[in-house]
Formats: sequence, structure tokens, C-alpha cells
Amino acid sequence: MPAIALEKKHLLYINGEWIEPVSQQFYDVINPATGEAISKGSYGDDRDTEKAIDAAYKAFKPWSKTPAVERSKYLVRLYELLLENEEEFAHTISKEMGKPLREARTEVKSAADYILWNAEEAKRSYGDVIPSPMASKRLQTIKQPVGPVAAITPWNFPLSMVTRKISPALAAGCTVVFKPDSQTPGCATLFFKLAEQANLPKGVLNLVTGNSSKIGDQLLEDPRIRKLTFTGSTEVGKLLMQKAANQVKSVSMELGGHAPFIVFEDANLERAVEGVVASKFRNSGQTCICTNRIYVQESIKDKFLVLLKEKVEQLVIGNGLHESVDFGPLANAGGLTKVKDQVKDALDKGATLITGGKECTISGYENGLFYAPTVIADVDETMIVAYEETFGPLAPVFTFKTEEEVIERANDSVYGLASYFFTNDLSRSIRVAEALQYGMVGVNDALITSVQGPFGGVKESGIGREGGPDSLNEFLETKFISTGI
Repeated sequence: MPAIALEKKHLLYINGEWIEPVSQQFYDVINPATGEAISKGSYGDDRDTEKAIDAAYKAFKPWSKTPAVERSKYLVRLYELLLENEEEFAHTISKEMGKPLREARTEVKSAADYILWNAEEAKRSYGDVIPSPMASKRLQTIKQPVGPVAAITPWNFPLSMVTRKISPALAAGCTVVFKPDSQTPGCATLFFKLAEQANLPKGVLNLVTGNSSKIGDQLLEDPRIRKLTFTGSTEVGKLLMQKAANQVKSVSMELGGHAPFIVFEDANLERAVEGVVASKFRNSGQTCICTNRIYVQESIKDKFLVLLKEKVEQLVIGNGLHESVDFGPLANAGGLTKVKDQVKDALDKGATLITGGKECTISGYENGLFYAPTVIADVDETMIVAYEETFGPLAPVFTFKTEEEVIERANDSVYGLASYFFTNDLSRSIRVAEALQYGMVGVNDALITSVQGPFGGVKESGIGREGGPDSLNEFLETKFISTGI
């Protein structure tokens, strides 16, 4: 089968066909490392979305009736095709949002793992037989797909977010209308090319890109869409939830985070520093679960900062397409401005600059959105970085005295997605893990995401979980059946 390749113009994929948007309008997709246009995305709107919903609704009944083992085979084929095209996907990720190739390849493998996991789970959607209170009745539950699904994803993981949402929906028997972020349409387009090669039935998967408000409103206003799964900011998630409430649509929301990273004085300091660098500076700090607040016990602050400065300054900054690069550009100008503003605010209020703190000019890439990996110390709660998600390469270091104090400060946030702490005290590891008000906790582990574990948060960080043993449940309804005999 021929390899796929990134096109210069990305079309919409509706009812098994590649079509131009009704508007006949396209927009430039920009490489943040070079500032150059690399392709054009389709500027779709509510009219294209209605066509996609028509297709998904028509395809839902036959797809939901397809035996689970058959749906599983389609997903296994998608998994195989994705791995066969790993390099094309990795380069597309790097071109569209700046991620270094090594990280991009890891994302491709993770995306493939989600497909395979859900292919296997498709065959394990069990119901229950319930003991009846009387001899004349038989009680049972069955699981059925919720219906056509709308899925909306961000730019920071432009492939793994696709498979994390699409694969469990397909495995459960749902059809999908998918909208990727406008900044990264190429990854989604390539994935839908794989779906075409895997011979998925027409209408099961539909791709719409373009006008976010018109596409989103159409998805939320059409009663045929019975489920919305969204990853993005808390602000946008709240608006989508309000609109979904009008029809009581089921929603899954993976929203913002403000992860604390606590280093106790008994921790292995080398491992803790390596953990901070891996969590904070992966994807140039543009992940919802990356470290945002580093709390270091006072007695080890100076040693911690020396080690952290040394590790951060070893990172190689540049265009992610170069194999030697550890750290790429910010994905967009807004993200760069936010980092600059937070650094200035902190320094103006008394923080100490340890390293970084400035834009970088990379030879040959003068138009790139590069900002040096930055560490600041002597940070306090008056600074914006203490309560606003950064989504960039800024590592603020706070200090604390006691375990009780740091737990209270770590929990003092509207967010509750991911948290981390390092300690060699077994009792403390249990106490703190149970006390942190977050959906995910890394204990001596800064890279917590895995297909085998449920991903999601509490408080204003979202509703629902992706991945793990219950990944299909977000796309299934439980039906109770009581039978008289």
C-alpha cells in the first residue's frame, strides 16, 4: 500500500470523500520555527459540519450493529498503518507545531498504542446479569454506544489526541465528526487518509476544519450528536458545557492544569531535577500536565537550583526537525507573549532569574518563536505564575517548610489535573498522594501518561477519563432490562 504524504492543501473528509469547503476558503498553516506557510487548511463552517453530521448519523446504525470483533479488526489495521507511516507523522507534527522529532516519534508510538488498546477493549464491553428479587423476573444490563460523537482537539498533541478520542469511540460503536485545531490540520488529515486505506465504512469518520465557533455551535445545536469529547482550555470547555446542557448532551472534558511539583528534603535530588526537566520542558512546556509550580523544601533549595540550572542549560534549542534538538519553538505568538508577560511580572515583583528569561535568535530561523528555557526562584503567591497556567518554558521555584503547608498550597488552585512529588519516605508517599486534590499523581515519577491508566482531572480540570480499563465507558450507555418469565 502506498505511503501517505502531507499535501499542500488539506481538504475535508465527509462521508468517505475528500471535498473542498463550501466557503471555498483556505488559510495558511505556519511552521513556528521558520514563520513560513507550509500548507493550506480548509476553512469549513456550519454548512460543512451539517454534511458531516448527516453522514455520521446515517452511518451510526450499521456501524453500531457491526460485531465488536469486526470493529476491532479495523482498529488493528489503523494501528499497523500508523506505525508504517511513523516518520511522515513525526515530521508533520514538528513542522506544524515545533515539537522536536524525538518527542514527535514518541507521540506517534503513543497514538498507535491508544488505537491498539481500544481495539482490544472493543471485544470486552460486558454487561451484567443481576440476581433477581423474584423467580418470575430476569434482570440484566447491556452496554450500547451513545450515538454519533463530536470530538474537538488542541494543537499540542496533534496526533495522540486524535487517536485517544477516535479509537475508543469507534471501538464502542459510535461514529465521529472530528475537528482538530486549525493550527495542526495536517496530522488529522494524514490520519484520515489511513482510515481511508483501512477501508472504514463511509460516514463512520468525518473531518471538518476551519471556523471554530460555527463548527462548534453546529455540533452542539444538532440533536443527532449525542456526545462531545473536548480537550482544551477551561474557559472554552465551560462555554461548550453550557451549550451542551441545552440538549443534555453527554460531555467529556479534559481541560487546563496548574500542576504542582513538590521536592521533599529526603528526595533523591538528581532524580527530582531530572523529573522537573522532563515534565516542565517537554514540548517546550506546552502540555496540560506539565509542571507549573515547583515547591522545594527550604533546606535543599540552593543545591536544587544549582542542579536544575545545570540541566536546563544543557538543552539544545532549535528547529525541531533537527535530530540534535531537545527544545523547539513556542507553537504560536500568543504563547510566546504569555511567557514573556509572566516572567516580567515575576521579576518585577521580586523573583530571581536563575537562567533563561529571554527570547532566542536561532541562526537561520530568525522568524521562529523561540524562548529560552527559564528558571526563576524566590517566587510567591502574588505573582501571576502562581495561579495562571503558563503553557510555556517557565519553571518557577517556591520554597516551603512543612508537609502540611505544601499540601495546602499545592491544593490551593481551581485546577486539579496532574501533580507530582518526590520523596524517599514510604509513609509520606502514601499520605501526600492521598491528600493531593488531583486526578493524577506522580510519586517519584514525572512522566505519568500511559495508555493503561485513566487520564483526566478534577475540579475545573475536567470531567471524564481517557485511556485505561474504562476508556470505552465514556462512549457507552448502560441499559437495564427487566424480563418477566
